[in-house]
Amino acid sequence: MTDAAELRARTKELIAAHPPAGTGRTDFLKARFDAGLAWVHYPVGLGGLGAPRDLQAVVDAELDAAGAPDNDPRRIGIGLGMAAPTILRYGTDEQKQRLLRPLWVGEEVWCQLFSEPGAGSDLAALSTRAVREGDSWVVNGQKVWTSSAHVARWAILVTRTDPDQPKHRGMTYFVCDMSDPGVEVRPLRQITGEAEFNEVFLSDVRIPDSMRLGPVGEGWKVAQTTLMNERVSIGGSRIPREGGMIGPVARTWRERPELRTHPLHQRLLELYVEAEVARLTGERLRQQLVAGHPGPEGSGMKLAFARLNQEISGLEVELLGEEGLLYDDWTMRRPELVDFTGREAGYRYLRAKGNSIEGGTSEVLLNIVAERVLGLPSEPRTDKDVAWKDLAR
Repeated sequence: MTDAAELRARTKELIAAHPPAGTGRTDFLKARFDAGLAWVHYPVGLGGLGAPRDLQAVVDAELDAAGAPDNDPRRIGIGLGMAAPTILRYGTDEQKQRLLRPLWVGEEVWCQLFSEPGAGSDLAALSTRAVREGDSWVVNGQKVWTSSAHVARWAILVTRTDPDQPKHRGMTYFVCDMSDPGVEVRPLRQITGEAEFNEVFLSDVRIPDSMRLGPVGEGWKVAQTTLMNERVSIGGSRIPREGGMIGPVARTWRERPELRTHPLHQRLLELYVEAEVARLTGERLRQQLVAGHPGPEGSGMKLAFARLNQEISGLEVELLGEEGLLYDDWTMRRPELVDFTGREAGYRYLRAKGNSIEGGTSEVLLNIVAERVLGLPSEPRTDKDVAWKDLAR
């Protein structure tokens, strides 16, 4: 069993062999992956050492102290938080060897082809078809709200492969090559003026069967692994005290006493406490992950994340008064990442509106918490045993 002392020794060996100050960023990250120090809980040969997940903090602390580069996790969050755990659980040995190293290093960006114009909150209603032709599948359909599609090399894709089955069955999960000539990415301009989201059109895209994840017809089961990890990565990320959206508001309150009022003070105190509770709950959730795969508790964290971001950003705009109504730049851009804390209050307020939609709508997550955490009765579903092709659309 790998312990903290051994991990510290391995990390120091890595730093000695590849001094961060004199080693190129990508070369250092590749060496770190090969040393098993990328994600220590992954298997040997796949960036890990089969060590307990909580020992990753030991490695990260040593590398931070040495000034080592990170892999820019905000830019490759979909790959790290959603694609990698799914590939690890359902991928073949060849898929794991080919995909995980460039994913973690950041050489290949990933996106998520799940939602569709007619299948957003009800993902199981998706209609993108994949038809088997020999050793390949031919895919046709449309996906929407796809973050990072304009810079992605690969996508995790869920398709309909058997329309005669009920909607939660007859789905199959693939890894899609975004450089295929049949993939067209179009920007979706948002309320912020930017287009970090996209819509993706798939026209006769050929995917080898070797790029299928999981058995044919079990795409919904594979997708659940992705979605549970997505909600943990969104709502349960590790942040310091006063990290995230509460930080800019707290700084403004301390630095601008002329803006203070008693009612705003009361609201700030309430939101500060809630943000700290959410942060500590996220820490507990990460500790639970050490024992196994993520569960429905991640949905509760993602719910809290969305509500808090929207309420805190609203308080910040109100605190700033007329200044809060200013917005610096409506230029159409296609950014590679979302920078909540590096922009002005107006951006945070507008961008936070999407938090209750992306990564699972708050309404759907409330159902998940009610049924899978609280044990309440499920809502009546009349379409569970009806073939997808016979559903009204």
